[in-house]
Amino acid sequence: MNIKALGPRVLYAILLPVLLLALLLALNVGPVEIDLVKGIRDWFKELTTIESLILFDIRLPRSLLAMFIGATLGLAGAALQGLLRNPLAEPGIIGVSNGAALGAVIVFYYGMAGFAWFLLPLGGLIGALIAVSIILLLVGQSRSIITLILAGIAINAVGGALIALALNFAQSPYAMQEIVFWLLGSVANRSINELLIALPFMLVGWGMILYCGRFLNALTLGEETAKSMGFDVARLRLVLVLGVTASVGAAVSVAGNIGFVGLVVPHLIRPFVAYEPRRLLLASGVTGAILLLVADIAVQLLSSNGEMKLGVITSLVGAPFFLFLILKSRNVLQ
Repeated sequence: MNIKALGPRVLYAILLPVLLLALLLALNVGPVEIDLVKGIRDWFKELTTIESLILFDIRLPRSLLAMFIGATLGLAGAALQGLLRNPLAEPGIIGVSNGAALGAVIVFYYGMAGFAWFLLPLGGLIGALIAVSIILLLVGQSRSIITLILAGIAINAVGGALIALALNFAQSPYAMQEIVFWLLGSVANRSINELLIALPFMLVGWGMILYCGRFLNALTLGEETAKSMGFDVARLRLVLVLGVTASVGAAVSVAGNIGFVGLVVPHLIRPFVAYEPRRLLLASGVTGAILLLVADIAVQLLSSNGEMKLGVITSLVGAPFFLFLILKSRNVLQ
């Protein structure tokens, strides 16, 4: 069967059970073996047992965060590749990832993370908001793609430099180590509180991105054609960028930088949706959730004493894939 003929129902009939299986496997993985059924039964009976505590206070928040963050990165990557019409685009290209990371690093640097649990994700969200505000000011009324990319590169460079400056002047080796570990990306030791503060922003961002699905389809024919079809290109481009900012900024604010998911996932799923940008969005979100859950399972299985960071695993998989895409693009252009 031609994979391009794979219908949406068949595609999601495959992806959704795989997602559920990955979630169940993630809940079963950990340094302590527990009975999931007993943990669920004890929780419903309001019994405080080892099984219920490990399941609902540790594993479930971690697994749900991995799932929602993976969905965010996959969805945002597909949206930006469609908007920029560039298969090498990914969420970090517009500067929001480094902006959110810088906001969180500032919270670490001044020792505010210990005062309240919400200050770290709040700092990340504020950093992402400031980053996109500066980008919109730099782009101005034109809102051209080239200006947007250049503004994102500039914000990334400034954010990276300020993060390096914070590391350079960290008050203690412990503070520097804490910042570095957070920047590597992880969903370990996260509670339901981090999920609750990030999820509303993710959901709003998803809605804004999915709202632009038909616009992305029209954009494949060119901006002038999209305008002739009645789309307000400048407005919808802004909606899309703000959606990516809200969702990715929230993800980075609670988990740090997790790279390459937004780059790899759309390429894996694109042939199964007949290369249609609108269909690619939701399918990339589900696939991103699966990929990050599997990566987090691998992190726990491969770690012994000190746990490997999630961002390291995704980079180890994504970097060779990125090089392959560059070589493939070079061969096409020759």
